[in-house]
Amino acid sequence: MNILVTGASSGIGFQVALQLSKDSKNKVFAVSRSDERLDTLKEEAVHQNSEAQIIPLVGNLSRGADIERWKEEIMKHCTHIDFLVNNAGSLINKPFLLLEDVDWMDVYETNVFGIVKLVRMLFPLMERAPEKLTSNTSLNQSVRAHIVNISSMGGVQGSVKFKGLSAYSSSKAAVINLTECLAEEFSAYGIAVNCLALGSVQTEMFSTAFPDFKAATTPASMAAYVADFTLNGFQYFNGKIVPVSSSTP
Repeated sequence: MNILVTGASSGIGFQVALQLSKDSKNKVFAVSRSDERLDTLKEEAVHQNSEAQIIPLVGNLSRGADIERWKEEIMKHCTHIDFLVNNAGSLINKPFLLLEDVDWMDVYETNVFGIVKLVRMLFPLMERAPEKLTSNTSLNQSVRAHIVNISSMGGVQGSVKFKGLSAYSSSKAAVINLTECLAEEFSAYGIAVNCLALGSVQTEMFSTAFPDFKAATTPASMAAYVADFTLNGFQYFNGKIVPVSSSTP
């Protein structure tokens, strides 16, 4: 399988890439702005599986030129992408009245517009030929590609909200709605789109948001769930927002 994971330099994305690279048949395209951290990821992947296939893609989701360059690199290794995990995220912990326009743009460029740009670029590599699909796509799930958007419980309507996270939480709410829209538009093309709204995970981002809290879940534990859902969730879900949380925050 050919899989692309964004935000693969640390936390959940790092661990998801590691999990998926355990299977030597998987080509894992790992996206990050840090080439050094991607080198570390590749080293750890090879340490756990000498035949692991990690292909680093260095750059920034907010830059269209980087995304186009990634597409060219991907096509050197394969002709299609089976799974996309939109995990990259940006968080600013600042009261609403102190947030400046640049803060909002920084968060939304990664959390929302980055997903939009990447999905638009990868769509030709993910869509399935019409002749391979039945008239009822849901009955022929084995040929479907799968996009997994990583959101947050903070973006779920009715969930507990926290001071200082209005930009982050609202961007994650946008990801949730975007998931539902894309699932509807892409169903005829053999692409399932789902969203995991994660609760607390002990990552650098969580520490920024809640410096005085200890998260309920480790990145490795959550990554195991995300990896399994990526490979299998499309057989049961499409256009669904799945809360993955054992506690709040």
